Amino acid sequence: MRALKTAILSAALALGLAGAAQASEAVHLDKQNWPHSGVFGTIDKAAAQRGFQVYKEVCSACHSMRLVPIRTLAGIGFKDDELKALAAGYEVQAGPNDAGEMFMRPGLPADRFPSPFPNDNAARAANNGALPPDLSLIAKARVGGEDYIYSFLTGFEDPAPAGVNLMPGMNYNKVFPGHQVGMPNILQPDGVTYADGTKATVEQEAKDVSTFLTFVAEPHLDERKQMGVKVILFLLVLAGLMYASKRKLWSTLH
Repeated sequence: MRALKTAILSAALALGLAGAAQASEAVHLDKQNWPHSGVFGTIDKAAAQRGFQVYKEVCSACHSMRLVPIRTLAGIGFKDDELKALAAGYEVQAGPNDAGEMFMRPGLPADRFPSPFPNDNAARAANNGALPPDLSLIAKARVGGEDYIYSFLTGFEDPAPAGVNLMPGMNYNKVFPGHQVGMPNILQPDGVTYADGTKATVEQEAKDVSTFLTFVAEPHLDERKQMGVKVILFLLVLAGLMYASKRKLWSTLH
């Protein structure tokens, strides 16, 4: 009996891996040219600010960023007074007070972005049983990073391609493994009105929010790259000095 169970489990695992492999083979990411790519690339702060607007007005209704302090936005150009005003627009749980009770208060820049649901069960209940992923590290958690996020957000098709039978409540996405996803197509043309006047096409919104989620997943990306360049330059200068010292030392020995 144990051997039979083992055989069944192995077969199921093999089928699962085969299905995953087929799904991954069918996925084609729409690769973009990102200003932050490469050794000298930096985050486009204007795009990241627009991306935060997309997150706040569209994505935050379902998706949390519970690992991200509000003050992190200083890294893309938000001023202290803007951060205070933004934080005050949220209510966060605090306490206990002297009576041992928890209470709600206006947010502070040091607080993390509050979740749209009180717990995972509430999130599932509001989303047909699906748990919307937290977006704090989504750019690191998905293979392809920002290219995956962009491709996913622009990869919805309605109606689904011929021959595809969607399960009830599911939507077709050409990038998502298996191509059936509970999340609807949330980005629409002019779904937001950008403060800087940028035309809010679906592609622009997807690119901006992908840039923003890349930033929040690694807010010190620019500083890390700058430090890396400085270290490389230092090592090059040091190597040059060492070589010059070696040449001078050996020249006196001949």
